[in-house]
Amino acid sequence: MEGLLARVDSPADLQGLSLDQLNQLAAEVREALCQVVQERPAHFASNLGVVELCIALHKVFDFRRDRLIWDTGHQIYPHKLITGRRDQFHTIRTKGGLMGYPNPKESIYDLFVTGHAGCSVSATLGLRAGDDLLGESDRHAVAVIGDGAFPSGIVYEALNNASGLNKRLIVILNDNKMSICPRVGGVAQYLDRLRLNPWYDGLKSEVQKILHQMPQFIGQPTEKFLSQVKESVKAGLHGGMLFEELGFSYIGPIDGHDIGSLCSYLDKVKEVETPVLLHIVTEKGHGFQPAEEDPVFFHTPAPFERCKEDDNKVVSIKKSSSQAYTHIASDAILEQMRNNPKVTVLTAAMCQGNNLSKIRDTFPERFFDTGICESHTVAFAAGMAKAGIRPIVDIYSTFLQRSFDQIFQEVALQNLPVTFMLDRAGLTGPDGPTHHGVFDVGYMRMFPNMVVMAPGDAADLSQMLEFSLQHDTACSIRYPKAKAVEHSRSVSPLELGKAEVFEWGTDGMIVACGTLLDECLKAAELLREEGLDVGVINARFIKPLDETVLLRALDECGFVLTVEEAALMTGFGSAVLEMANAAGKSTRTICRMGLPDQFVEHGERGELLHDLGLDAEGIASRAREFAQSLTLYEDAGASE
Repeated sequence: MEGLLARVDSPADLQGLSLDQLNQLAAEVREALCQVVQERPAHFASNLGVVELCIALHKVFDFRRDRLIWDTGHQIYPHKLITGRRDQFHTIRTKGGLMGYPNPKESIYDLFVTGHAGCSVSATLGLRAGDDLLGESDRHAVAVIGDGAFPSGIVYEALNNASGLNKRLIVILNDNKMSICPRVGGVAQYLDRLRLNPWYDGLKSEVQKILHQMPQFIGQPTEKFLSQVKESVKAGLHGGMLFEELGFSYIGPIDGHDIGSLCSYLDKVKEVETPVLLHIVTEKGHGFQPAEEDPVFFHTPAPFERCKEDDNKVVSIKKSSSQAYTHIASDAILEQMRNNPKVTVLTAAMCQGNNLSKIRDTFPERFFDTGICESHTVAFAAGMAKAGIRPIVDIYSTFLQRSFDQIFQEVALQNLPVTFMLDRAGLTGPDGPTHHGVFDVGYMRMFPNMVVMAPGDAADLSQMLEFSLQHDTACSIRYPKAKAVEHSRSVSPLELGKAEVFEWGTDGMIVACGTLLDECLKAAELLREEGLDVGVINARFIKPLDETVLLRALDECGFVLTVEEAALMTGFGSAVLEMANAAGKSTRTICRMGLPDQFVEHGERGELLHDLGLDAEGIASRAREFAQSLTLYEDAGASE
């Protein structure tokens, strides 16, 4: 790597650079981003949009001591490049390489692993309060939050608290008109109005200057009149100046791609002793024409090849020909909406991620994108269900966690038939621990009035959606970020709480919970080749369990091995243990496989499954060892 970037080993190296050199550095950072995304899927457009902001922040502040939190965190790549991780940058989102999000294990410049939206202001306020209590009030505290994340409810809880505490806090609102898809809602419209009045801050200063220059003897009615004029100007320009009413000094909007202007304004806000919000306007995908023109597609694009004659053109994109479970799910939703006018779909800013664009365009009046507001989405769906609609809440497993209380209070407690489609359930590969959807089995199966399902393959998924929309209570369906698998079989009809027996084995039974079914079938085949008669059950239902089939397996087979792509603690295997215990059965012949009590790092899904022993070889090995241990146990008992 040549040029200025090759000489930047830490943010301290920015201090001697001229404005022209900083702009050159920005161009080199963009080229480094392009190089990575040509090799593997990675967050792209969002990172292109914050290059100048990142450089300006590290030019003005010293984040070895000052505090910086990026929200949501997927725009962290430029920050990593200039904070000592340049030489490892080519490893980003690969197993053992740099994480695609901030990671305190990598650098002192990363304070939190941030992968969910909206929490930056709260965490930064906490840092500010903690530093003040420890006598370190000279530290600056900066939160960078995008306009897509800004409608999150926790943001306004934090702004309200910050105003009450009246502490030095800098919130930088990175406004690019986007989350992953174009943002929606009233806050988006408000920010659009702010964009149209970039001269407000200067006008506010002039009004204040005039007021301060008025003679001291001026009468109170005149002072009150002038104050009302100032407030009227604010109201007319900005619909009430939301941020100032919340107790923040508002500055902006300013050009987020002008490094000189950014540095100047950041120097100013450093001196403000009370909460301040700096509104910057950026362009998602800035500096790379295809990403500027289609920031939705280039949010996390497949690897692409650039034109040799023009680096700003893409000549080919490497796409997979295999259909993913996400596409199977969206096709099934579309079909159900065609068949039933009462079916609606709700998502929380994940139209693209959940492949819902066709549904949005076909049934716009029955498609609801709430923005990054998962708690609201679930309560909103509950209201629809109460009115007689059949809502589908289509949200990533890891993001649905944010609405735990609404699942409890507004859906399960009210016994309302809301269908939850949990995309990205299981290991999400390079996205890592912030996005692995491994806890939903535990937090969904605990609620009364909730049916929990996990399809074994593509055929199950469509059946389960149809079943859920005819069922009279809430239903949860989990499926992974993976290529869909279809088995050549006569698919058994779906019945509440009924598993599907693929084959019966006298030596043991492998019970597959979810789409690891294919690995379980391969494992059973390996074991049969070794002489062990092992069968496979496709559980289908996590709640209610098929007690008839599972208790028969405990009675007739040498062992029962449960396999799930979810946390073992409170998971499917735990449910089987609870069932056996309640039925008075011994649990010593039950073995559970799943994710251990730790956060799983990033890597390709296949790599992670292999490391965790959840591929065919690992499952066969565990079954073999467990069968042997039971034999030794029985031999020991016989000798006694």
